[in-house]
Amino acid sequence: MNGMIFAAGLGTRLAPYTNDRPKALVEVGGKPLLEHAIEQFVRGGITTLVVNVHHFADQIKQYIANNQHRWPQTQILISDETDFLLDTGGGLVKALDLFTNDRPIVIGNADVYSNVPINWLFDQHVRSGNSATLLTQQRNSTRQLLFDNNGRLSGWRNKTTGDQILPRIKEVDTATLHESAFCGFHVVEQGLIRFWLPVHKFPIIEAYLKVASDDHIGEVPLASNRYWFDVGTPEKLKAANDFAQSQC
Repeated sequence: MNGMIFAAGLGTRLAPYTNDRPKALVEVGGKPLLEHAIEQFVRGGITTLVVNVHHFADQIKQYIANNQHRWPQTQILISDETDFLLDTGGGLVKALDLFTNDRPIVIGNADVYSNVPINWLFDQHVRSGNSATLLTQQRNSTRQLLFDNNGRLSGWRNKTTGDQILPRIKEVDTATLHESAFCGFHVVEQGLIRFWLPVHKFPIIEAYLKVASDDHIGEVPLASNRYWFDVGTPEKLKAANDFAQSQC
C-alpha cells in the first residue's frame, strides 16, 4: 500500500514552537507529530511511505534516517521541496514517481493527531469506486465542503464571506447539499493525479473541486469513536497534549 504524509508546511501559525524546527517535529504526548503519523500509517499496512519536506527539511531527513530501522516493513522516502514549496496538490504530483506501483495513495497531514485506521480508510475508498475519497467530520469550520445525498463532492463554501464554488450546480439541487469539514486524510487514484501534471503549485481541495463534475470525489465520515486534532496553533497543540495525557 502507498501512503504520503504532508510535512512541508511552514508552520507559521504554530510559532514559537516552529521557530527552530518543522511543525512535523513538534511533540504531542512526548513524541513528534511525524512519529505519530508514521506509526499510524505503518499500522495501517503502508509499505511505501513518502514524506515531503521544505521548512527545516534537513531535520526531518535526519529524523527519518535515524529512525527508519524502527519500521522495517515500510520504506520511507523523501520528496524534497526545499527549493520551492508546492502546496498540497503540487506536492502530491511531485511525489508521484516515488511510488512503485499504481495502487491508490492514502494521504495525511503531519500536523493532524488522530487514530483513524489507515487500512479502513483505504478499504472504504476501494469499495466506493471513487476517484478520490475524503475523510470528513461534522464540526464548526469556516470552510466547508458540500456533498450531495450520495456523498459526492458538489461544492465548497466559506461561511464567513459567503463565497461558494458549485461545480455541479446543473446536476444537483443545491438545497439538499450538506456541509462537511475536511479532516486532512484522503485516498486518491494515481490516474487522477496524472491528470494534474506537470508539477506546479496548487492546493488539493481546489483540484478536487475542478474535477468534481467529471470524477466521483466522495466522502467517508469520521467515526464518533475516533479522535482527531488539528495541531495548527499553540492552543490546538495544548488541546492535543491535554488529550494525550488523559489517555496515559
